[in-house]
Amino acid sequence: MTDVRINVVWAVLLSATALTWWLGEYNGLGGEYARITAATVLTLSVIKGWCIVQDYMELRRGPKLWRFLMLAWVIVMALILFVGFFWYTLKY
Repeated sequence: MTDVRINVVWAVLLSATALTWWLGEYNGLGGEYARITAATVLTLSVIKGWCIVQDYMELRRGPKLWRFLMLAWVIVMALILFVGFFWYTLKY
């Protein structure tokens, strides 16, 4: 991976982490805004996981099976959390 690419990926990861922290720390709104915040945080976590798998684990040029398994794991975990959160919030 080139130095420019690693710096860009690092900046994306840092920005996503800062935005996730800000959303969790300062978004004390309830109701529909909590759902939007949760969806945004989960989307950012998928983006971060994707960047880590593709670039830092260097699976972009690695075996396709490992890349598929790792990216599928990131997406499945986010979907489980997403469905669980929304199912929980619909009850209350």
